Amino acid sequence: MEEPLLFTEMESPIGTLTLVATDKGLSQLLFGDFNETGAKIRTWMAKRNMRREIIRDDAYFTEATKQLQEYFHGERQAFNLPVDMQGTSFQKSVWEVLQRIPYGETQSYKQVAVAIHSPKAVRAIGSANNKNPLPIIVPCHRVIGSNGAIVGYGGGIEKKKKLLELEGA
Repeated sequence: MEEPLLFTEMESPIGTLTLVATDKGLSQLLFGDFNETGAKIRTWMAKRNMRREIIRDDAYFTEATKQLQEYFHGERQAFNLPVDMQGTSFQKSVWEVLQRIPYGETQSYKQVAVAIHSPKAVRAIGSANNKNPLPIIVPCHRVIGSNGAIVGYGGGIEKKKKLLELEGA
């Protein structure tokens, strides 16, 4: 049997968040409590042929919840946590670019596409953003439409607006 998946829940200004980790690091941040997100976690596991127990372990996430609380209180602009982000090489290249968008700033989907040397991949950038397993920590909320419109966010547009307001963007 593989190592269990660990999870915890935390309250935030944008609602309850569920954090999930493998033995390698933080692997998912989901909007909602475990009752709402458990099915998504199990689907994610099934796609990866994971047969792991899911165990709540609040103590394991002490540093992650501390850093997220600091972020929500305006005391942290970047995260320093071990992560286990699973995705395609294209998705990972997009997520790397997202992590370089400075706190309080935004970039368009087109700018992200240019940054990964695929200027015509704007829709694919949107798809990779949507599949970002660690929103907030990997700041996909900082990507907006080329006309400045706040569009497309897995947690909903209102959460994206709140995160951008929190950062003063």
